Parts: sequence; structure tokens; C-alpha cells
Amino acid sequence: MQLRLELFVEAPERSLDFYRLVLGFEIRGSASADYTLLTNGDAAIAINSRSALASDHPLRIETGERAGLGIEIVLSVSDVDDAYRRAKESGWPLSDLAQQPWGLRDFRLIDPDGYYVRVTSQHAS
Repeated sequence: MQLRLELFVEAPERSLDFYRLVLGFEIRGSASADYTLLTNGDAAIAINSRSALASDHPLRIETGERAGLGIEIVLSVSDVDDAYRRAKESGWPLSDLAQQPWGLRDFRLIDPDGYYVRVTSQHAS
């Protein structure tokens, strides 16, 4: 089984830049304005244009409304220090890298459309 997220975004180019430059994802296949698949290891996220949704689609939100409310995207990485360094160098706003009480280290950030992302280590330290 594999899980793939499909995010419906206001400006696909902006989201593609975020996931590629800040979090190290790569485009798989061909990119389009309506659908682009990104991967990083086993993680797969499809970026879709929000405008492709029918006006009565249950996922359709209006410009300015917060996407992903109540959802946390968790990316488990083998080297959280490297992921943090890459994200920090991109200039994107993010939290500090922190040791959590449950034993994992992580940092958090919000993507261009308001989706909350936690990047975490795969194993407790």
C-alpha cells in the first residue's frame, strides 16, 4: 500500500517551488498546470490547481480560505538535520529544529496554501 496526497492549491507554480526547493521533492512525469506528481523517497504529493475543481466539489474553497484545516502532513526523513538545513537555506519561515518529548526531532512549517507540514526524524534519538 502506498499513500499519495493530492493538494488542491491556488497557484500550482508557487506550491511546486515550495515542495521542490524547501523540502527536496522532485517532479515525476510531466508537469502541468492542473496536475503534477512530486516524490521524495516513498512520499508522493500531487499538486493540483484548485480551479480544476467543480464549483460544487466538496474540496473547493474560496480564495483566502485556509486549506487543510485540521490536517498535519508528516514527512519522516532519514536525516532531519539535512532536511532542516535545506529548508532553512531556502529562506522559507519555519520553526527551530527541536527534540520532542516522544523522542523524535522535528521542525514545522506552513506551505503556501496553509497546509501544516511537520518534518521529523524516522527514529528516536
